[in-house]
Amino acid sequence: MKYLLPFLFLIISYNAVAQSPEKKQVTIKGTILEEGTNYPLEYSTVSFINREGKTVTGGITDLDGNYKIDVPTGVYTVRFEFISYKTKELKNQNFTKNTTLPTIKLDLDAASLDEVVVRAETTEVQIRLDKKIYNIGKDLTAGGASVSDALNNVPSVTVDVDGAIALRGNENVRILINGKPSAIAGFGSTDALRQLPAEAIERVEVITSPSARYDAEGTAGILNIILKKEKTLGVNGSISTTIGVPTNSNASGNINIRTNKFNIFNTTGVYYRKAPGKAHFDNNYFSRNFIDGDGNPVTVDPTFDQVIERRDYDRMGKGFNTNLGIEYFINDKSSITASGFYRKGTGDDVTTNNTLNRNNNETEEKIRRIEYEGEDDSNYQFSLNYVNNFNDNGHKLTADFQYDYGKDDENSLITEDRLFPEFITLPSENILQKRTDREYLAQADYVLPIGENAQFEAGYRGSFEETITDYTLLQEDGISGVYERNDSLSNIFNYEENVHAFYTQYGNKFGKFSFLLGLRLENTQLKGSVDAENVDTNSPINLNFDKDYTGLFPTVNLTYELGDRENITLGYNRRINRPRHWFINPFPSRSSEANVFQGNPNLDPAYSSAFDLGYLKSWKKLTLSSSVYYQHETDSFERVQEETGETTSNGIPIIRTLPINLSTNKRYGFEAGLLYNPNKWLTLNGSFNYFMFKSEGFFNGVDYGTEDVSYFGRFSSKVKLPAKIEWQTNAFYRGPRNNSQTESDGILSVDMAISKDIINDNGTLSLNVSDLLNTRKRNSLTTTSSFTSESEFQWRARQVNLTFTYRFNQKKQRQRPNGGSGGGFDEGGFEG
Repeated sequence: MKYLLPFLFLIISYNAVAQSPEKKQVTIKGTILEEGTNYPLEYSTVSFINREGKTVTGGITDLDGNYKIDVPTGVYTVRFEFISYKTKELKNQNFTKNTTLPTIKLDLDAASLDEVVVRAETTEVQIRLDKKIYNIGKDLTAGGASVSDALNNVPSVTVDVDGAIALRGNENVRILINGKPSAIAGFGSTDALRQLPAEAIERVEVITSPSARYDAEGTAGILNIILKKEKTLGVNGSISTTIGVPTNSNASGNINIRTNKFNIFNTTGVYYRKAPGKAHFDNNYFSRNFIDGDGNPVTVDPTFDQVIERRDYDRMGKGFNTNLGIEYFINDKSSITASGFYRKGTGDDVTTNNTLNRNNNETEEKIRRIEYEGEDDSNYQFSLNYVNNFNDNGHKLTADFQYDYGKDDENSLITEDRLFPEFITLPSENILQKRTDREYLAQADYVLPIGENAQFEAGYRGSFEETITDYTLLQEDGISGVYERNDSLSNIFNYEENVHAFYTQYGNKFGKFSFLLGLRLENTQLKGSVDAENVDTNSPINLNFDKDYTGLFPTVNLTYELGDRENITLGYNRRINRPRHWFINPFPSRSSEANVFQGNPNLDPAYSSAFDLGYLKSWKKLTLSSSVYYQHETDSFERVQEETGETTSNGIPIIRTLPINLSTNKRYGFEAGLLYNPNKWLTLNGSFNYFMFKSEGFFNGVDYGTEDVSYFGRFSSKVKLPAKIEWQTNAFYRGPRNNSQTESDGILSVDMAISKDIINDNGTLSLNVSDLLNTRKRNSLTTTSSFTSESEFQWRARQVNLTFTYRFNQKKQRQRPNGGSGGGFDEGGFEG
């Protein structure tokens, strides 16, 4: 219909002009938006009707809701129409010169609202010049889940069993909240995303070929999480409560109060949950051969040739989070928004580690090690946003300021008993770690449309981050209960990262061809200083570094429309991966007495160049999206494990995990997604990603190069049953994968959910099961010249949740009818 109307208007216009005397032509421009949300209504129709009631000419709006139509001079009624919206008219308009009409805002037609809701049942996939947009708000399996859980249902994204987020199998992904780094995302750690409810998400933008407007951090790309903010006039909101097994109880609510002058919004949630998990390690040690200081070969046999560890995790977490903001509309074209976010969480975890130390298949020693870990963390964030729209054509200036502060205190008490051959209580350890994070962000963006299809943009972003980590290791003197500070390992590490960035980009559209070219300049300063004392030498250890580097990061995004609902895209971008503070801190932190992690202050940033060729085709009931991609990364990070040459008090070799720069990492891949709606009651959604990667590099004379192939795929089906019942099943499988030292088996996970609308459709009751088959486990084998380690790790067991949601003055989440997923040159292409 939307493509037929312009054709009919063209014919009508031709006939009208051919049958009437020649008149002077004037240009009429304007914009059509959705009332309450200010969303542009693309493909809306504009009709010019003369005094005889005949349509003289007309046209449709573009993807920004703008129209520009040539009209013979005269008096007309201008009619504005869009399917499922109320029609508006401007009567007796006398056009004698070029005119810009006031912005028209169309209200939803209540009589046709059901049709809009039906359309919203389909998961929307939008393709932009530099991103794919997924609306996951209708995912039934997200009920009672966290943001981290919900991300695992987004195509191209995987979330490992321990919460590590990867994009196309690459964990070097940048997480943004509403287009900016945020305390909500946990200052680079993904732990905070496990504490936020999935219901807070409006959509997720998967940006595999970021434009120059985005910061260059994250060699895999960017995940931009857009949180909900209702824009409907009046008072509206919702509440949601969940109970689950294992213990998972939470409640969240949101409310909006919106008038013509301001919008107040708040989202608040509390949670209490337990997450039991388990792990098993089978480590085998071999004789070590090396050359001593006199040049003589030496062979050292291990104290035990096999160490078996069985760990049980009993985790408890509770917390509170709230986000409060107000948007004030200064006038029709400008607004200022102030918002504050606060999150506080506490955790009490108990990890029990039962160890068997063996020789020649005989158990010689049994040890039980229990770690009691208490955590108290909090984050708050304050932000200001100013928007000034100079006109209705997209000419605007935005400015942002944001301050983030985070504090995380951890206290771990580790007790150890020797159970066999005789019972002995071993000395305990107490680890205290306090970390504070501060970050300031200032940003300004300027957008200038040029002509009908071109757009210029420029901006600045400055981010200034400081992290202070105070690590203290207290060791018991025998079993006296008296603890002494280990000055060799206790330290205070201060880390600063300051980034100044300037960017510019230009885009245009010529017929069916669109392009967006950008260049970003970033200057990064990394500073590190350590305050520590070494009791062995009784002299301070001063490790200070100050690194400064500047880089250019070009971006190219091209789109060609093969048809109305078919296009191909080509993207290129250069990106950077800066080491985080825990990768640089040179002092070891211990997960167990025999396993330590140590940062590497000599780490340099990794750089990548990536190409992405995509194809999109939409039919009436089927949408296909696919891409082929290639990435070449230099100085890529890799964690390696090696023996330190030291042993524990009972002779177990201490193994160190160290991040290093490998020389190159090449990745080739293909991904495809299908969305199929055969009828109103069934939706099928599937995606598949296949990739190959090759790493090359040496460290300490050891070749850590590897070459491997892996893949992952997901499938989702949603069925609408009678009595307003919906049933959804999600299945995910990640194939086996290898790195330089470790082989990991494939992982299968199945989620299932069922929901029913109640209370006149204002309420929804849903039951979902996460990891239905209880198979979400990581099995791996690590092999080195001196040991092998076979392990199985399960972060969380099968989870069952019952969720109730009630909405007041708020329909079930809907979307405006979508005019297609074309590759047009739209605002989304420049959105940050």
